[in-house]
Amino acid sequence: MYRPMKTNYIHLVMLAGACLSATAFTGCQVSVAGQNLPSAYFFEDDLQYFAKGPEFKLAREAAALKEARAEASAKR
Repeated sequence: MYRPMKTNYIHLVMLAGACLSATAFTGCQVSVAGQNLPSAYFFEDDLQYFAKGPEFKLAREAAALKEARAEASAKR
């Protein structure tokens, strides 16, 4: 059966679009031998730095509760 050239071209364009979108949505990291290797642009990524804080995040709240309990027991 003869297929016109136009349908073959449309199929080729659709296949190229599918390959391009699959490549774009799969990410930039590569897993090789159990290692996650970064993309070629990792030097240009913006880094986020979080300063080291206290291990117990609710220190002020715990101190306020302790003070409130001490005041409550002193009023009794």
